[in-house]
Amino acid sequence: MMDLTFVVKDGKDGRKVVKRAELLQDARKARAVLHETRWKILQLLAEKPRHALEIARILKEHEQKIYYHIRQLENAGIIELHRKVERHGTIAKLYSVKTGALVLDLPAGDEEPVELPLVEKNRHLTRFLYPHVVGGKINTTIVVGSPDPHGPYQVRARDIHYAAEIAFLLGQYASSKENFIVKLDVDVKAEKNYDDNMILVGGVLTNIITQEMNHHLPVRFDMESFPFRKLISTITSRTYEEENTGIVAKIPNPYNPEKSVMVLAGNRHAGTKAAVLALTRYHRELLENYDGEDVWSRVVRGLDLDGDGKVDSIETIE
Repeated sequence: MMDLTFVVKDGKDGRKVVKRAELLQDARKARAVLHETRWKILQLLAEKPRHALEIARILKEHEQKIYYHIRQLENAGIIELHRKVERHGTIAKLYSVKTGALVLDLPAGDEEPVELPLVEKNRHLTRFLYPHVVGGKINTTIVVGSPDPHGPYQVRARDIHYAAEIAFLLGQYASSKENFIVKLDVDVKAEKNYDDNMILVGGVLTNIITQEMNHHLPVRFDMESFPFRKLISTITSRTYEEENTGIVAKIPNPYNPEKSVMVLAGNRHAGTKAAVLALTRYHRELLENYDGEDVWSRVVRGLDLDGDGKVDSIETIE
């Protein structure tokens, strides 16, 4: 277990911001950090996950030397394996920092009480949100269906308000980007802006961008029979037709593999709500086994635990 603390500092916009940090109380960890080359490596990994060869090229150092320093940082628990990717026929290991700040706390100085809405962030969720959240900044667009009749089936979306739940979740991990974080599907289509990070809310009837991405999903909507209220898993070949069933999926953006598309959608409105609840309120259970995969999905079922006829909880069924 890491010894955690929080750093309060001045943000770029002049407001106070809080950052979670690891408290260095182990001389071995301190030695790993207090080295010129390893400090440069940490700076690069803090920007984004990288592999040793990329770091070696940037620092103009021999690759074996970088591997040595990476092992020192990994053994000290300062960095971790982010994911493995195939590059030019070989498997490359991408590393990332385990925390965004490191603190040496000396037994001196005054301590003052502070009242802040500190949020304990979930490690699996942090990895799942990458690259939608990078370096404390929101780097994605939430795409919702238009409330007006639109698309080939002239359907009105009923799930626009779920964007607020997702934005609230992202806001606990990062500050907003400069442009609007939420867009209508019709605007994305009109602007032909498909090649960015996107979080798609709603199924293939209500969100025409979900329809564009559907055949790339590991669990997808059956487009053979209108009104497309059946999910088919390409992983298990199982089908799901309950209206309260939905998917949480993440795939590389087919228009730009460097970007990512997340899909929260259901057979009906209740299924989409279940998917949104799964990510925003039950992500600890949902992402328990998430290990940084680029292609990932779960099928969830919405539950009505308090008996009021509305989905208020979820269970993962695949």
